[in-house]
Amino acid sequence: MNRRAFLQSGAVLAATATSALPQAATSERAEFIAAIEKVTLRRGRDGSGPTWFHPRCCVVPGAGRPIVLMTLQTIAGSDYFGPVHWMTTRDLGKTWTDPQPVPPLGRVKQGNGPAEEGVCDVVPEWHPQTNSVLALGHNVFYSGPKFSADQPPRWPIYAVWRDGKWGRRRKLEWADPRGAYIYSNNCGQRVVLPNGDIQMSFTFGANKGEARAVAGLICGFDGDTLTVKQVGEPIFNPKGRGLLEPSVTQFQGRLFLTIRAEDNRGYVCVGDDGLTWTPKQAWAWDDGTPLDLSSTQQHWLTHSDALFLVYTRKDASNLNVPRWRAPLWVAQVDPRTLRLRRDTERVVLPLVGDGMNKPDDVAYSGNFHPVNVSPEESWVTDGEMLPKRGYKGDLLLARIRWHRPNRLVTG
Repeated sequence: MNRRAFLQSGAVLAATATSALPQAATSERAEFIAAIEKVTLRRGRDGSGPTWFHPRCCVVPGAGRPIVLMTLQTIAGSDYFGPVHWMTTRDLGKTWTDPQPVPPLGRVKQGNGPAEEGVCDVVPEWHPQTNSVLALGHNVFYSGPKFSADQPPRWPIYAVWRDGKWGRRRKLEWADPRGAYIYSNNCGQRVVLPNGDIQMSFTFGANKGEARAVAGLICGFDGDTLTVKQVGEPIFNPKGRGLLEPSVTQFQGRLFLTIRAEDNRGYVCVGDDGLTWTPKQAWAWDDGTPLDLSSTQQHWLTHSDALFLVYTRKDASNLNVPRWRAPLWVAQVDPRTLRLRRDTERVVLPLVGDGMNKPDDVAYSGNFHPVNVSPEESWVTDGEMLPKRGYKGDLLLARIRWHRPNRLVTG
């Protein structure tokens, strides 16, 4: 099976209300990233609107200008998310539709009490073989106006968008006792294979409180139903909740996996079939110094000629920011050593406020998502929040412009 094509489509964005971020210039950096700009899509920090979180985009090709579709949801407390919404732009980002609910990904009443089942961590992805968008998240349970501390078993939830309409709410079934308590691809990037199958990964555990494992898997998708076809070898880490929020990308014929952990590290693996991986390796700089990542997710930014990682990390400027979740960084990955090139690190979205003396004034998140929108440009979307100020925050987009065209994007 040829798994070497990474199919994506996109369009050029012309964003409004942008402000350029200062960037250091070196000849190495100039080869790939030309500029990074911060875009405020919707304001919530000043209280003028809701705080939108979990913003993630995909590009829907079509005649003329394509559609960029974003899923997002509000946040009003720790892990307390509103129903999933969506909005689109049809004019290259000049204007966006107002967020509107995704009906199948709303709240579902549980019994006669205040308990509800919601959906969070949704990632939409264009599926070219079926001309549809697969929006995949997982379920979460609330008890009244807060996250339920006693979460029952959880699993992936998805819905399909086609021709402007959403299909029904679906559960991705996995009848494996290893996922009896939880199995999820929450917030994870995935790869569409040439035959329409989807390569992604699960974090899973059989019992509440045990350290979760991660494994790659191949799913079939016919435009309506998502099914598990193969599950690969598990990867383990005994610290805390184990391994979480895995993301996969494809670069130059190989598959790369990055994994959130709870031991102040993040991990990377590489493989050829998405089922068998090299031993996990802690993210480190090119001189071998490990990165301090404090239980935060990392995601891939994939150019046809270079592989990048987007992440948050410990830095002298953010020592008092919870889990060091601002600023947001990007750096180039050496695909041979699986280390980050320190001289290529750039700020994607800056720390706003004083991360040392007044950390409560710093808006942070870390729940971000990269997407390639044209050969010239990629985005990273993020939703910020200030917990001590009622979880207020702005909806943000970083526009990353390339010096070299990104051949992974067609159209």
